[in-house]
Amino acid sequence: MSNKIEVLYNGSCQVCSREVNHYARLTEKSALPITYDDLGDPQKLAGWGISADAAAKRLHVRKNGQTYVGLPAFIMLWREIPQTCWLAHIFDMPGIHWTAARVYNHLLAPILYWFHLRRLKS
Repeated sequence: MSNKIEVLYNGSCQVCSREVNHYARLTEKSALPITYDDLGDPQKLAGWGISADAAAKRLHVRKNGQTYVGLPAFIMLWREIPQTCWLAHIFDMPGIHWTAARVYNHLLAPILYWFHLRRLKS
């Protein structure tokens, strides 16, 4: 297995795409083997084996065949990028991880998903 990292994100979400574009610039600057797949591309999405709706609910990161979802996905990605590895250390600390996971899963991700559903209706 390779050390290649794959990121699946919602490119139609302004918040998501802005953040992922930032990571992509850092990735390019450091010449890292990380690819970014927009869930809006059916060919890219097909390789993930999940629906577009499921993909829109949380960030997904795959490394060595294992998929990480939500905060663990961010931590996995941050660990790989030299400029963000400090974030991985902070958010992987037990108390911070517990709190951040709940904030992401019960507040931030549902809000972003709600906006995603509204974009689809318009």
